Amino acid sequence: MKRYLKFVDYLKEKNLWEIFVYLFFGGLTTVVNIVVFALFHEGLKWGWPTSNAISWVASVLFAFVTNKIWVFHSKTETFGELLIEFSKFLVARIVSFGLDMGSMYVLIDLLTIGNFIAKLITQVLVVVANYVFSKVFIFKKVRVHEEKE
Repeated sequence: MKRYLKFVDYLKEKNLWEIFVYLFFGGLTTVVNIVVFALFHEGLKWGWPTSNAISWVASVLFAFVTNKIWVFHSKTETFGELLIEFSKFLVARIVSFGLDMGSMYVLIDLLTIGNFIAKLITQVLVVVANYVFSKVFIFKKVRVHEEKE
C-alpha cells in the first residue's frame, strides 16, 4: 500500500495522475468493448456489425461513467446538466469514431500499412483526441467563486 501511495503522490506531483487514471479506465473500456463484442458475436452468433455497434454503445456508456466520476470528477446539479454533458460526450465519441474509421481507411487502403499497425496508430490518435475532448469540452471544472463579506 505504501508503494501505491508513493506512486500516486509522484504522479500527482508531476500532474500525471489524471492521465494515468484516464488510461487505466480507457483500458477497462477496451475490455468492456471486446467482451461485449465477443458475447454477441461469438456467444449469440450475431453479425459483426450489430455486435460491434452494441459493444461501442456499451463501451461509450462505461467510459462516460468512469470519466465523469473517477477521471475528471465532474459534478452536475440537474438532470439537464447531466444530459448536456452526456450529449457532448456522445458527439465527441462519434467524432473520434469517425477519426478512427478515416485513419484506418487512409493507413490501410491508401498507404497499405498492415491492419494491426494501422489499428495501433489509430488507437493512439483516438485516445489522445478523446482525452482532449473530455478535458477541454466535456468535463470542464466548474470554478466556484465565494463572495467575501
